[in-house]
Amino acid sequence: MQTSFGTGQAYRDGTDLAFTDPLTGLGNHRRFFDKVERLIADRADDPAPFAVGIVDLDGFKPINDLFGHKAGDDILIQVAMRLRASMDSHSSVCRIGADEFAFLYPMVFSEEAAAERARMLIEILSAPYDVGERTARLSASVGCSLFYSGDETTEILVNKAETALYHAKRSGRGKVMVYTREMEEAAKHVTRIEQALRRAVSAGEVEPHFQPIVDLATRRVIGFETLARWTDRDLGSISPAVFIPIAEERGIIGPLSQLILRKATEAARAWPKDLFLSFNLSPSQLVDQNTGLHILSILDRNGFDPRRLEVEITETGLMNDPASAEKIVEDLKRVGIRVSLDDFGTGQSSLGRLREFHFDKLKIDRAFVSSILEDKPSEHIIRAILAMCEGLGMDVVAEGIEEEAQADRLIQFGCGGGQGYLFGKPADAEATLGYLRDSFRGAQRIKAV
Repeated sequence: MQTSFGTGQAYRDGTDLAFTDPLTGLGNHRRFFDKVERLIADRADDPAPFAVGIVDLDGFKPINDLFGHKAGDDILIQVAMRLRASMDSHSSVCRIGADEFAFLYPMVFSEEAAAERARMLIEILSAPYDVGERTARLSASVGCSLFYSGDETTEILVNKAETALYHAKRSGRGKVMVYTREMEEAAKHVTRIEQALRRAVSAGEVEPHFQPIVDLATRRVIGFETLARWTDRDLGSISPAVFIPIAEERGIIGPLSQLILRKATEAARAWPKDLFLSFNLSPSQLVDQNTGLHILSILDRNGFDPRRLEVEITETGLMNDPASAEKIVEDLKRVGIRVSLDDFGTGQSSLGRLREFHFDKLKIDRAFVSSILEDKPSEHIIRAILAMCEGLGMDVVAEGIEEEAQADRLIQFGCGGGQGYLFGKPADAEATLGYLRDSFRGAQRIKAV
């Protein structure tokens, strides 16, 4: 029997079912590897270049959750039809994962041509999809690699394409990346950090630091935000801007977050009872229904009052799975934990989300605060946010305050809370306790006078 999957060469080996994705009719992971291996063998004597690539659908899971699994399957079938129709007589496409497809371009000989073909696929996939009487939109990211040498195996080529895909997704949705040697070095560096971070989390070597949050009018400290800090014995000090995204992407964020919260609540028990502890939740924690249980377990074990804890979540974090995030927020608020919306105005802002989630507090992003003195649009945005929060009964904290003039302007506008280097840089538990003791002694001296 002759069957053709994709638009590549038909197979007559009697094992079509084992090589076929049952949902889309495309070849599966085994078919793709077989095609690439055959092409490598064909070009063993004259290794002319060819391109392979991986297409990953951006945001498929939220759409799948929103419309249901049947609608998700319908979208995948439509994706497969579009990809198959875009292949020429030499090329082929297979489905190799839940929302991942791989293509083989035997007649593409350069990185520029591979990138151009990949951009065409992204454009094809960006058109609306029929979901019953509704439509849905998707974007896609693509990673490509080129075969240049007979020493390269199918596994090496696919790994390179996956590395390029990783960089494409990190740079934003709807991007194309073609593998380069620099990517390989960067990927190795990320893996070194990942392995060191896993060891550090297991050994309890990541520490919480605390940055004060103040009442702007009185400059009295009202709480502290918890920030993770890590110094590795071999790699040295690693910025949280580096290791937090790696922890998120490589599935370490849960254990890391629990370690930091445990250490932070242990430290905060020694603070005055009227001070709150603010703690950040990552996007992946907002899709894990065990998040609330983990937090409550730590609080209970450390004897920390839930009413003294605030959790900060970002607008971007809410977008992954709004229904899951809403349930987690409700579970936390039910026991007295306050919930704050962080970095407001820089993500995919939705005023409707403020109504749906009933936040206790909103944090104005530092991008607006830093330009408040010379940029009229930033000033008007901050005024509008403050007016909105007053109407909604929400507290407000402005982040990134570094100058007295910024603080004065925010007070003038009616902003209640502030955070930034003007009031203190993040410090470890011991230094924070010393800071509080000094503040207490200063307050006592003022009273005595």
